[in-house]
Amino acid sequence: MNYEELLAFAGRNPMLSLAFAGLTIAIIVTEIARLFRGYKSIKPAELTRLINAGDAVVIDLSAGSDFEKGHITGSRNVQPAQLTPTHKLLASARQSPVVLVCRTGTGTASSNAAKALKKAGFEQVSVLDGGIAAWQAADLPLVKGRG
Repeated sequence: MNYEELLAFAGRNPMLSLAFAGLTIAIIVTEIARLFRGYKSIKPAELTRLINAGDAVVIDLSAGSDFEKGHITGSRNVQPAQLTPTHKLLASARQSPVVLVCRTGTGTASSNAAKALKKAGFEQVSVLDGGIAAWQAADLPLVKGRG
């Protein structure tokens, strides 16, 4: 397809062309924002690697009742409002990987907490992409109770 054919297609399909341009711009803006947000999203396999290495601090931001129904082994339940850089779990973890987990991985609680920790000087902050739902979809185990 050459340039003239592309222009002819755009002329015949203006709504489709506008939708394509809009989606392209949205993708670019989203990717640029992701690069500058200061923390990264990790997949369940990467979290498993960090847990097995033994140096990750995994913080589950779920409600207490949801945490008791099932959480990642070794994770600690902290409510988003209580999560501050001076929290006892985080006081000595500035250089350790800190991974924030929520139920779905789509809420603002984990991203807001990650931004706050990065701003406070934590070096390795991540959010589990997809949350507990992604962990379960990867057939990884959850434990029940208070942990």
